[in-house]
Amino acid sequence: MPSQIFENLKLLLQIPDLASKKWIYEQYDSQVMNDTIYTRGDAAIVRVHGTNKALAMAVDCTPRYVEADAFEGAKQAVAETYRNISAVGGKPLAITNCLNFGNPQKPEIMGQIVRAIKGITEACKALDYPVISGNVSLYNETDGKAIQPTPAIGGVGLLKDSQKRCDAKFKMIGDEIFVVGKTFGHISCSLFEREIQKTDGKKNPPKVDLAEERKNSEFIRDLIEAASIKACHDISDGGLLIALFEMCSEKLGCDIDISELKSSNITDENNILFGEDQSRYLVALDPSMAKEFRKKAEKNGVEIFRIGEVVKEKLRLNSSEVEIRELIEINESVFEKKFS
Repeated sequence: MPSQIFENLKLLLQIPDLASKKWIYEQYDSQVMNDTIYTRGDAAIVRVHGTNKALAMAVDCTPRYVEADAFEGAKQAVAETYRNISAVGGKPLAITNCLNFGNPQKPEIMGQIVRAIKGITEACKALDYPVISGNVSLYNETDGKAIQPTPAIGGVGLLKDSQKRCDAKFKMIGDEIFVVGKTFGHISCSLFEREIQKTDGKKNPPKVDLAEERKNSEFIRDLIEAASIKACHDISDGGLLIALFEMCSEKLGCDIDISELKSSNITDENNILFGEDQSRYLVALDPSMAKEFRKKAEKNGVEIFRIGEVVKEKLRLNSSEVEIRELIEINESVFEKKFS
């Protein structure tokens, strides 16, 4: 089973949704004015010139979710920007949007627009995350067929001290890895369902519990402020195993045990490893901080699950393992092979 899981992982790492965009963005000077602090995590961080403050920015939308349920999909897009900004230590402040849809004169398209706006509204109110600007792009069709509905959300947050930030990469062998947030194994509308199971994903996207989203994100920001964790990454497209890979480097991998995530309701390991449940983060911390971390989680009513530790150069699951270098080469070569 683990060997098949790794084969599925390799397949997913080659699809455009998840393939590294490094070959594209490295052709642009992202360090103009030397105020760009960080670009390769959940949110980009740009210093407020002449101060120690910084802005964290993220743009998100998952069109397949919106196509399946415009209300839930748009709500999720807002929540993911909130989560990404929190994952680097920023306090989310506000959003802008670009509502990209087909012909609004068609009732089904107008219905998507209305429901998407309602989803954005509900999320912004619950997260205290106002819309301060936005625009629309309509009539996006080819031969009468509309694009997938894409209400793109751009979020911005503030780091009062740019030194108190967090990135997504593992730092040291032996650090413990935890999932923050509940795992339900929601596989419908996932990339795994679309690419591996090859089934119709136009069903029900993962729902966002906005109270849980806010609680978990506030917990993460408190941990980063207190320097209690060394790395943080949200779990989104592709699920847990993709997020773990994205935290690895050629020198640092992870040894994973998902037994704490299993329950009577989740019998298939694929659902745990590739399900796209919302409101979740991965964090890595020094073992000496684990006791305090557990106490903080209990005090804040946040569910956490230990799933492994940082090791050298490999991604290990049960008795199988794969070299991180091999996975990186697969992931980073996709766009270069296609366009160079």
